[in-house]
Amino acid sequence: MNYDSLLNRTALSIPPSGIRRFFDIAAEMEDVISLSVGEPDFPTPWHVRDVAIDSLQKGRTGYSPNRGFTALCREICSYYSRRFGLSYDFRTDVVVTVGGSEAIDLAIRTLVNPGDEVLVPQPSFVCYDPIARLAGAEVVPIVTRREDEFRLTAEALRSRITDRTKLLILPFPNNPTGAVMRREHLEEIAQVLRVTDILVLADEIYSELTYNGQPHVSIASVDGMKERTVVVNGFSKSCAMTGWRLGYALGPKEIISVMTKVHQYAIMCAPTTSQHAAIEALKNGDEDIKKMRNEYDMRRRLIVRGFRELGLDCFEPEGAFYVFPSIDSTGMTSEEFCGKLLREKHVAVVPGNAFGECGEGFIRVSYAYSTAHINEALRRIGQFLKENC
Repeated sequence: MNYDSLLNRTALSIPPSGIRRFFDIAAEMEDVISLSVGEPDFPTPWHVRDVAIDSLQKGRTGYSPNRGFTALCREICSYYSRRFGLSYDFRTDVVVTVGGSEAIDLAIRTLVNPGDEVLVPQPSFVCYDPIARLAGAEVVPIVTRREDEFRLTAEALRSRITDRTKLLILPFPNNPTGAVMRREHLEEIAQVLRVTDILVLADEIYSELTYNGQPHVSIASVDGMKERTVVVNGFSKSCAMTGWRLGYALGPKEIISVMTKVHQYAIMCAPTTSQHAAIEALKNGDEDIKKMRNEYDMRRRLIVRGFRELGLDCFEPEGAFYVFPSIDSTGMTSEEFCGKLLREKHVAVVPGNAFGECGEGFIRVSYAYSTAHINEALRRIGQFLKENC
């Protein structure tokens, strides 16, 4: 059969994830130091696992309500109130999803019609573009620049808005750059948006991982923005719960109700064991987050200093757990650098162009790994640079 003629043309045209490609190659090699995947190297805290185990022992293995357990919805809203000063109604303004990824998919499918334009600051995580295209939207990239600390500026946003613009993705703290948007920057973005009907999807999965004593600010907390913003978050990064596959979306009840309807037909409900664990993480996990954040901060300073000592210009990230050093000085493309580094020194990092064309000339390196792991990777990269540059 000619499957190319039978399958969805948009799905066929979407390339595989550039992140997973290098990870999969590395998995087949010996003695590889991988700094390619953004996954915490901490196990889920025991008190969270214990609650999940107890729920299984008690046979709590049935479906939850489509929207998620009421107790979890209540805890999510309480968490956003105490951490970010935002008030949401747990009965109507939240839906629990299979990871933050499903929440992003639900939001885009709910908000976007075919032909709408979706603005995506780049470099950024790999999922926004294909999900928007699968919904029939046209993706309009907005390049963020090193000289602006990879932040989205009001000027850049204004220049890309047309009468077909429907949605702005706001992915901060950012993967892959580690850039953050402070309140003064968000106020400037809000000033542009308030005179439009453009909606916002704020991906805040790294909201607990900010450094230099500056806590995350949600754009939904800026005047006039809550009613046009869907906030996406989850438990994978801050709570070291990647495999539990649990996320959520917060927003106006009119939007969340439609997202819940799509979720109802596509997924039914998020895993119930994971939901029991997440209730515990929200209730009693603040100290766990603090300890992990402090460890990431130490690794962040170590790896930035390491790359600079190797002679590579490295922007200092203020959020997430990635660095985005420039490899322009090597004369190699991002793909060439990463491929050769993997073959010759068995170190896996991700080419910057996996996160948009403007990522060319950079590599993404995760520091969600032990200091021993990071130090050995830096040693091998130093050898590679001496031999090839």
